[in-house]
Amino acid sequence: MNVGLGQAPAATPVIGQMQPQDIARWDEFVAACPEATFFHRAGWKQIIEQSFGHKTWFLYAESGGKIVGILALAEVKSRLFGHSLSSLPFCVSGGIAVTDEAARQLLDDAAQTLAAQLKVGHLEYRNTVPRHADWPSKDLYVTFRKEMSPDPEVNLTSIPRKQRAMVRKGIKAGLESTIDDNVDRLFDAYSKSVHRLGTPVFPKKYFRLLKEVFGKDCEVLTITKDGRTICSVLSFYFRDEVLPYYGGGTPEARDVAGNDFMYWELMRRSCERGFRIFDFGRSKRGTGAFDFKKNWGFEPTQLYYEYQLHAADAMPDNNPLNPKYQLFIKVWQRMPLFAANAIGPFIVKSLG
Repeated sequence: MNVGLGQAPAATPVIGQMQPQDIARWDEFVAACPEATFFHRAGWKQIIEQSFGHKTWFLYAESGGKIVGILALAEVKSRLFGHSLSSLPFCVSGGIAVTDEAARQLLDDAAQTLAAQLKVGHLEYRNTVPRHADWPSKDLYVTFRKEMSPDPEVNLTSIPRKQRAMVRKGIKAGLESTIDDNVDRLFDAYSKSVHRLGTPVFPKKYFRLLKEVFGKDCEVLTITKDGRTICSVLSFYFRDEVLPYYGGGTPEARDVAGNDFMYWELMRRSCERGFRIFDFGRSKRGTGAFDFKKNWGFEPTQLYYEYQLHAADAMPDNNPLNPKYQLFIKVWQRMPLFAANAIGPFIVKSLG
């Protein structure tokens, strides 16, 4: 499908769709553009298409032979959860990133045109700053970011006292950390965690692709005790930031402060490698994860998820806090783990 393709004066950006030969320059733009995040990287196209089977449009605005703006979009079509065009599903953030303001409106117009052509329920931008004051938006999600010292001891003493005591409990328990070269232990810990929470698990292929596509910028840290897996986390690295993104633990993790030790180890290792920002990632207000991150001394920063309604008459509400999903969650928690791991990927791909 052509979206806004055509000729224009040299000074006016034109819209194109990313092709394999554009990947390197797309990622060069992402690395240099202050508005771009890890979730704007070109690799998400392959990951979303191959992990979940969704169709994507990675649009760029070009002027004078250079990319001056990007917008990654994916279509999610589900009988259960609706039909959307989103930037970007399975990601904390997305939306339009530009170095030329003329490109912003062109990309926005192209996305709205595509949404109308696809007859979606809604178009979604997952922004870090507000862009459309006249669109419905959610204030449910926040992110937690904090600058780290290059000195691990300074970082440890900056953790509030009660939380620091939990980190020390993990240290005294004899926990150890290892960087894994595969996702096996991560998936085992993660799948058990989400099963206890009553939510569907991602396919293991998704985690493999994350490591394959993002390479050294995607790392798995696993915590063990006497050789047993306690917990594990998959993190992204971008510029001077580290972002723990998927994590999970065994029931034993609570007894030995496994998660507390794990995030401290990630922080310690990252600051020693020269990373400056610890991004604790997205959480919903009113959840245990929100409170956990605040306990570390992090303050929430609002995320702005904006929706242009097309066929839908209201914003989507596909999250576990929605009361209509409580029965589903209880049933899922009682399901055998092997069954949940087999069925979960068919459901989660539609949630985005």
